[in-house]
Amino acid sequence: MANGFPRILACGDSALSVELSDALDEAVNARVIALAEALTLDPIAGVEEVVPTYRALLVHYDPSMRRGADLAGLLARRLDDLAPAAGIARHFEVPVIYGGAAGLDLDDLSAMKGMTPDELIALHSGADYRVYMIGFAPGFAYLGGLPERLHTPRLAVPRQRVEAGAIGIGGRQASVNSVAGPSGWRFIGRTPLRLFDPARADPCLFRAGDRIRFRPVDADEAEALERNGMTGSPSA
Repeated sequence: MANGFPRILACGDSALSVELSDALDEAVNARVIALAEALTLDPIAGVEEVVPTYRALLVHYDPSMRRGADLAGLLARRLDDLAPAAGIARHFEVPVIYGGAAGLDLDDLSAMKGMTPDELIALHSGADYRVYMIGFAPGFAYLGGLPERLHTPRLAVPRQRVEAGAIGIGGRQASVNSVAGPSGWRFIGRTPLRLFDPARADPCLFRAGDRIRFRPVDADEAEALERNGMTGSPSA
């Protein structure tokens, strides 16, 4: 066990957290996703749901079917035999209209970084992003891969409402809002993609391990995409 990891901790009386590291990096996250996939393909009786995070997997179970201590032992054995995730990462091109009503922080952030808005847009849209986890709200995507020059602390005072689809920056993370709500992130644009739609077979558009590339679009194209009910699908 290196540096005390992995470790399995109780979260109340019906969930366990399988922590693989205290570091936030792609290799750790890939192991989290591999464990989630293994438990999905070969379930353990009593496990009801698995939720991947940056560095840990939350395992919900039915305590009437399985004791937590027993489940912890089974999970530890799964970790010993863990193979890389078999799934192939999906790639999404995400259209973004930068600035405007949803990109409230674009100009201020550009000035803070000593670049023009166009330069910031080019830097942001020129990077490749990884979905590390879905959380906070249904379908909300936490992204790694934000260029270091764009790393920026969150706002001191959160806004009370930010629209669905808003493209955010918070610290060294990037994000895409799934539903409208309060937020302290800095927002530079919006996508017409619907990240969360309860009417879909899979309500959340993204999942942990997906890859994203942002594509700037103008207001007319964004409006047309939204009018056509664009829901998004992986690119080839």
